[in-house]
Amino acid sequence: MKFTIRQIAEILNGTVEGNPEANVWKLSKIEEGSEGSLSFLANPLYKQYLYSTEATAIIVNKDFVPEQSISTTLIRVDDAYGAFAKLLEFYNQVKLNKTGISELAFINETVKLGENTYIGEFACIGENVVLGNNVKIYPHVYIGDNTTIGENTTLYSGVKIYSDTVIGNNCILHSGVIIGADGFGFAQQTDNNYNKVAQIGNVIIEDNVEVGANTTIDRATLGSTLIKKGVKLDNQIQIAHNCVIGENTVIVSQTGIAGSTKIGKNCMIAGQVGIVGHLSIGDNVKIAAQSGITSNVKDGEIIMGSPAFNINEYRKVYVHFRNLSKLVKKIDELEKQLKDLKK
Repeated sequence: MKFTIRQIAEILNGTVEGNPEANVWKLSKIEEGSEGSLSFLANPLYKQYLYSTEATAIIVNKDFVPEQSISTTLIRVDDAYGAFAKLLEFYNQVKLNKTGISELAFINETVKLGENTYIGEFACIGENVVLGNNVKIYPHVYIGDNTTIGENTTLYSGVKIYSDTVIGNNCILHSGVIIGADGFGFAQQTDNNYNKVAQIGNVIIEDNVEVGANTTIDRATLGSTLIKKGVKLDNQIQIAHNCVIGENTVIVSQTGIAGSTKIGKNCMIAGQVGIVGHLSIGDNVKIAAQSGITSNVKDGEIIMGSPAFNINEYRKVYVHFRNLSKLVKKIDELEKQLKDLKK
């Protein structure tokens, strides 16, 4: 889709310096600009590329003063980085603005559809499902019976939603996400066999949650596994049955959270963290990558290590750990000297 530079400037509340009728139809880095591309300059380290770029237009700050002649058209705004971010969001909305229902989708007759719904090829939607307005269901999505999905929520190709799930407004679930699979519940028998414990709860995902590709959130044994509003989950995360993730908590890829653990709001959990079950982690907690959490964590703690403890103490201990071989060698020398003295 083509836009004139004048149209872009109107979207960004900017002013044009150059040819306002030139067309742009793609976005690029400033150093990789070509005809028809639009880029931005916010970091002074990239200023050198402004004078050689082949991009049709560049977004710059209003107070930017060039040091050489410029052949490209400039769009001057208050904040070049913020304006480009706004433009990326606008571009994404245009690109993803799909509507209509494919004839190749299977939709049960009991489904309630909102307005402006998109449902792609080979999507399968079960009984008594309710979809809000502006929901987008990409091809090969499965939505189980009695599921409710709020407005402006997007499910990308290959998402699987088991029955009785509740998903709020303005959520994004990326490809491969599985919501509502059985929690890992088995009762060991006297003969060392395991009997499955039925998982009859569900998953509730509140508003403004984003779930990364191939992340799994298990249904509760009883009650609900709960992902509260504003949570952001990266790719390849496992959240077990009956967990609660607090508001605006961010969790990075390959983290695993065992059953019935409660995590507070505004937490930041880095990659490959392992958290055992039935713990309580407070608000505003930060956990460093590859940490192992085996006990409760108080509000505001910053921890790392396995088992994890206060990050400042960990760093002090780690200095000694790095010098462990030297310390062992020194002890061996002192023991030898002590033996010699005794002789």
